[in-house]
Amino acid sequence: MFEKLEAVEKRYEELTQLIADPEVIADQTKWQKLMKEHASIEDVVLKFREYKKVKESMKEAEELIQDPEMKELAEQEYYVAKENLPKIEEELKILLIPKDPDDDKNIMCEIRAGAGGEEAALFAGTLFRMYTMYAEKKHWKLEVLNENETGLGGYKEISFMITGKGVYSRLKFESGVHRVQRVPDTESSGRIHTSTATVAVLPVVEDVEIEINPADIKMEVFRASGAGRTTHKQNLFCRKTNP
Repeated sequence: MFEKLEAVEKRYEELTQLIADPEVIADQTKWQKLMKEHASIEDVVLKFREYKKVKESMKEAEELIQDPEMKELAEQEYYVAKENLPKIEEELKILLIPKDPDDDKNIMCEIRAGAGGEEAALFAGTLFRMYTMYAEKKHWKLEVLNENETGLGGYKEISFMITGKGVYSRLKFESGVHRVQRVPDTESSGRIHTSTATVAVLPVVEDVEIEINPADIKMEVFRASGAGRTTHKQNLFCRKTNP
């Protein structure tokens, strides 16, 4: 494990130099890619450095224990470090668990009212406000893309994008059907209603550059006639000629 951590720390130091290089900064696509990699391993490196610092403190304390004047203080420092070490080791193991490659991506989210009529629409609005407040707390940016609001302030459906660090990792498990049982504001007799709303969370796909070989493009012209006139239709499509 520690050989892997040393390699990760070395890569982190390389990335730190690269992202500060003016030539790399000039290429924004490359710079952003390196910044993402740098951020993805930063927590592991900082925790590993904390681990090494605690180990070094234990080593220094062991040496100071030999000094009668420093023995009591050194022993205290040694046992505090020794007690913290297993916790740091466990945190390191968790950080080394492979992550979902989509975890750091932004998301597209859609909330759609389900069974329950107007009360379901109100419930959808409640869910939207909950995600809005959570995004504000995490300092994420939320942008509404489409909405179909009802007269009472609910939503038949609403879709929005949330951008920020680790958005998908935090919200990916929100997908599915959400249910609530309550006495709705629209109910005058005090009966409990069950309402549902569906939530869909999808990671935003990164832009991909595609190069089309002119040799893979085939152009065909179709001609059709009828009712005293001639029409021309041009069809352009791509065909992969080589496997």
